[in-house]
Amino acid sequence: MRRVRPAARELLGFAAAGLCAYAADLGLFLWLRGPGGLDPLTAKALSFVAGCTVAYAGNALGTYRRTEGGGASRLRQYAVFCAVNVAGALVQLLCIAVSHYGLGLTSRRADTVSGAGIGMALATVLRFWGTRTLVFRSQAARLPQDTGAARAAQTAPGTGQTTWTG
Repeated sequence: MRRVRPAARELLGFAAAGLCAYAADLGLFLWLRGPGGLDPLTAKALSFVAGCTVAYAGNALGTYRRTEGGGASRLRQYAVFCAVNVAGALVQLLCIAVSHYGLGLTSRRADTVSGAGIGMALATVLRFWGTRTLVFRSQAARLPQDTGAARAAQTAPGTGQTTWTG
């Protein structure tokens, strides 16, 4: 049996969390617009928050469960995660705006290709980068390379305070 490389495992986990989030977002949106009776913007705002929550939970409890998160609280991680997802949504809107208003490609097909095709691809790359580098980065990746000063700094047992040994 062939082992999955860590990078492939990360991509697959990120994609699985994203697929679950997309399903939650779409399902809730459809329910809020239909039986829920909400207007489209309110329904989309609520379903977007639900989708972000599902994606964060999937990534925090699955894909990136072994990372330390840089010492950030879960609430801070969630806030940064939502900001990254809002940036992704803005990328999709920007792609539609450029295509529709800048290039004059005004058909429904052109809007779909620019927003759900090109925009989604670019937004996914941004979300992946932001999730792995801004939200779930490991503390070890943020520390400077092993220097004498870095080796000398240690945490005193039971105090949580840094002491210098060198």
